[in-house]
Amino acid sequence: MRLARFHTGDGDVRVGRVDGEALVDLTGVEGVDGSVRELLPNLPALRDAILAADGSRHPLSSVTLLPPIDAPQKYLAIGMNYAAHAEEARAAGIPIPTSQFWFNKQVSCLNGPFDPIVKPAISDELDYEIELGVVIGRECRHVAVEDARSVIAGYLVTNDVSVRDWLAKRSPTFTLGKSFDTHGPMGPWLTTDDEIDDPLALRMRLTVNGEVRQDWRTDDMIYDIYEQIAYLTQVMTLMPGDILATGTPSGIGAPTGRFLKAGDVVRAEIDGLGTIENRVVAEG
Repeated sequence: MRLARFHTGDGDVRVGRVDGEALVDLTGVEGVDGSVRELLPNLPALRDAILAADGSRHPLSSVTLLPPIDAPQKYLAIGMNYAAHAEEARAAGIPIPTSQFWFNKQVSCLNGPFDPIVKPAISDELDYEIELGVVIGRECRHVAVEDARSVIAGYLVTNDVSVRDWLAKRSPTFTLGKSFDTHGPMGPWLTTDDEIDDPLALRMRLTVNGEVRQDWRTDDMIYDIYEQIAYLTQVMTLMPGDILATGTPSGIGAPTGRFLKAGDVVRAEIDGLGTIENRVVAEG
């Protein structure tokens, strides 16, 4: 099942079930309003009603897709979680951590799957990072590795857009350089866990203006998504709708200085999850 948040231009945010090239409006299904995050804890009970819903249909081409998860409590991302990427980070002067390295992306950075990415006027080091996004489905703490998949609601495509000179040079943590407005595009929808045989066997590709920059598989993570959940839940309670960006492969712009500029089109795709595409625009 694939769930999307959308509007048709009237400002009324709705939840829809993706059916081929159309969205089936779930308005009227008891327990479903304009929030995917709020329905996640009840998703198993609502599944049959959602799948049976036969509301109005909207061609995907006629709607505006929004970030699939509304108002998540947390957007956490792990750094340098692919070996080759860790080495290219070292080449860019970033120390390689010896354990899982987590940082916040402030939720105000969330952006739609096809909305513009704003290049800040204060930086010329705007970078891209395709990542598998994991969405938590239920409140959980102290989750064992072998149980971690049971707390996952589903997956989405994320681009962990980064302002490199604000990661370490302008701030002692990654938070500011990872949290500029519009720098969290994701989507195009939430693909529920049951749709994916193995989230650790997905191909991920990112292009800039059609040129392949990143092309890797999720089975090359240093710490897989289940280890990530177990690690985090030693520290904090994860809540329904929390988003985990699980690391990016090699091919980022920083080592070569090939940063994004206004007019560039960044396209990120993960097998089975869909594609997001965002044009870079100048601030102001």
